Amino acid sequence: LIHLHGLLFTGWVLLLWAQVRLVAAKRIARHRQLGMAGAVMAGLMVVVGTLTALYGVVRGVAPFGIDPRRFLIVPLFAIFLFAVFVVAGVRARRDPQSHKRLMLLATIALLPPAIARWVLLLGLGPPVVFAVATLFLLPIVGWDLKTRRRLHPVTLWGGLLLVVSGPLRLTLAQTDGWLVCSNWLVG
Repeated sequence: LIHLHGLLFTGWVLLLWAQVRLVAAKRIARHRQLGMAGAVMAGLMVVVGTLTALYGVVRGVAPFGIDPRRFLIVPLFAIFLFAVFVVAGVRARRDPQSHKRLMLLATIALLPPAIARWVLLLGLGPPVVFAVATLFLLPIVGWDLKTRRRLHPVTLWGGLLLVVSGPLRLTLAQTDGWLVCSNWLVG
């Protein structure tokens, strides 16, 4: 499960790179064909990512001695945001400006667990992980301001959702309600 998770999530980043290259080369038909495979891949990622997160609780995986049941909200919310952005991106495929931003936001939503593997080695906690992930929004914001002189609505609202989600997850993780939900999810 862990290896399949790693393969799929690494494959997503490679797919994003390939899709960007196809659009840059004006091979839109091929981009759309590959996009269908990407949608299937994203669905698999949601399932495998969720199972991997749940398995992490069973294995007792969480940083800094945090109760794994409380920490479960962090990866599950990342997967949820990824799914929301991908679904919105697929629906917006005829609007290239929204589509590309949504797919980038979907990818950025997945970054906190990956960033954590590096940041936690430095002894830094989850707030730093979310802050580092937020930095990946800056190129999109910069692009919007340079080319449009204002933020695209997807950048504004999607970026805001990503920024707010970090502290929200950490706050919800400490509630008794989340602990009850987490216990139910794990079984």
